[in-house]
Amino acid sequence: MKTEKISELTTNRLSVYLRCLNELMAAGVETISSQALAEQFSLNSAQIRKDLAYFGEFGVRGVGYYVNELRQHIMKILGLTSDHHIAIIGAGNLGMALANYQGFNVNTFHIVALFDSDPEKIGTQTRSGLVIHDTQDLAEVIKREKIDIAIIAVPAPAAERALEEVTTAGVKAVLNFAPVRLHPKPGVKVKNVDLAISLESLSYFLARPHADGMIVDYRDFLRYDAQEENGGKEQVN
Repeated sequence: MKTEKISELTTNRLSVYLRCLNELMAAGVETISSQALAEQFSLNSAQIRKDLAYFGEFGVRGVGYYVNELRQHIMKILGLTSDHHIAIIGAGNLGMALANYQGFNVNTFHIVALFDSDPEKIGTQTRSGLVIHDTQDLAEVIKREKIDIAIIAVPAPAAERALEEVTTAGVKAVLNFAPVRLHPKPGVKVKNVDLAISLESLSYFLARPHADGMIVDYRDFLRYDAQEENGGKEQVN
C-alpha cells in the first residue's frame, strides 16, 4: 500500500466499485477485467487501476480481478468488515425518517439510538421500535451502545452544539444534515449533506427553459472529480 495521502475522491470511487462488484457477484460473475468493469458500469478503466494500485496489487494478468476477492479487499479498505453503531441527533421529520429507514440496518450500519430535547418525544418509540432518548443522556448512551457515527438532523442553530456534544462523548465520525458549516475538532470527520444545494441546482435547471433535459448519475460526479484530480485532463481508457 502506498504511503502518500489518499484523496477522499479516491475512497468515494471505491464505494462505487464495491456496488458494481456486488452486482457482478449477485449475477454469478467470478472474474472481470478493468476494461470490462469500466464498460459495463460506465467507468474509467485507467482510473480503476490507478485507484486500486494505492492499496496493493489485486489483478491477475490474463484473468483480471476475482470479483469476490476484490470485493472483500475493498470492504476491508473501507472499514466495512465490522459493524458501525449510529446515533441520530434530532427526532424531527428528517430524523424520524432516517430512523425508520430500514436500508441502514443491514450488513454494517445499524441505527441504535435517537435523541431529542422535546419532553413530549422523549421515551416514545419510532415505527421501527427505536426509543427516543433525552439529549442529556447522550454521553451515557453513546458509551453503552458503542456508537461510533452520529447523524445530526437538528435545525441549523443547534447543529454546532450537537456536534460538540457527540464529539465530547467520543464520536469521531459525523454526518451532518443541518444546512450550516460546522467546525469539528482535530481528528473528527464531518460529512455534509445539504439538500438545499441540490434543490437550488434543480432550480437553476428550471430557470433555463431552453436547456436540454439530463439525468445526473453519481458516477458522473466521480468522472468529473477524476478529471479535476488530473489537472482537468481526460483519462484515456
